[in-house]
Amino acid sequence: MDKLKLIHNAVKSLDGALTRCTICPRRCGVDRPGGSVGYCRAPLEPVVYSYIQHHGEEPALSGSKGSGTIFFAYCNMKCVYCQNYQFSQLDNGEKITIERLASIMLGLQGSGCHNINLVSPTHYVPQILKALEIAVKEGLNIPIVYNTSGYDSPETIKMLNGIIDIYLPDMRYSDDGMAIRYSDAPDYVKYNRSSIEEMYRQVGDLTLDNGREIAVKGLIIRLLVLPNEVSGTPRSLKFIRDRISKNTYLSIMSQYFPTFKAKSFKEISRRTEKGEYDNVVDEAFSLGLNNGWIQEYEDKADEKFLGTNIKPKKGI
Repeated sequence: MDKLKLIHNAVKSLDGALTRCTICPRRCGVDRPGGSVGYCRAPLEPVVYSYIQHHGEEPALSGSKGSGTIFFAYCNMKCVYCQNYQFSQLDNGEKITIERLASIMLGLQGSGCHNINLVSPTHYVPQILKALEIAVKEGLNIPIVYNTSGYDSPETIKMLNGIIDIYLPDMRYSDDGMAIRYSDAPDYVKYNRSSIEEMYRQVGDLTLDNGREIAVKGLIIRLLVLPNEVSGTPRSLKFIRDRISKNTYLSIMSQYFPTFKAKSFKEISRRTEKGEYDNVVDEAFSLGLNNGWIQEYEDKADEKFLGTNIKPKKGI
């Protein structure tokens, strides 16, 4: 079945899903078409903070021409350290129509972008699908990236089978207590892991265009290393090895810095130390997870990824 037909079927299946909103794990049950808002505070119309030809994503996404990145406003999590808090929690952004969203996608493709990168799409899945239906009819044919915090409903992810080409989820936590304390995300581990298993079932290991080393399909898992083992990343790595694939492409990120409300939490009120980051990288190597990218540790955090290929250290 071609992508347009799959999108059309998904739009029909999700018709009415926002009337008693159950799109994400919170299942708020609010009537968004009627003007009510749930935990994420998102209205019915998609709200976009910005869209750019982004060169700061993982190398396989940014390539030479950039990733066509669309930043959606609002979020179904409340991370106290969110680096995008200006639009995820302070509600900055522009309310746009479905037709305008489709036009943005087509414009990014026209600029030469390698993909359409949907950042924080979880609470707008039905609207995004409607925009994709228009855009694909009008010639959109580059890969679609679902770039998410990972607090997704597996049932919603199942609706995206054959539509999303590249999944880019975070694995923020391996402990629900930490997820509640720092992101107010109950049962994060259950929903995150179940959703990522479904993502992998759909797209498998990352496939690259060998001529350009650009991602065309598959899964990339982002792991942001937080101070004082708050993220529990070694346990997430073991889950990836045992339940996903040893060939999984990882994006192990050192760029954490205490922004927004993080200074109020002593244990995360500092940068991740180099030793903490190196320990996670070493753990990945020891588990045989050798695909993906690491960040060169810098004294000052950089908002761009600027990653290099994972390469085992001597003796690992």
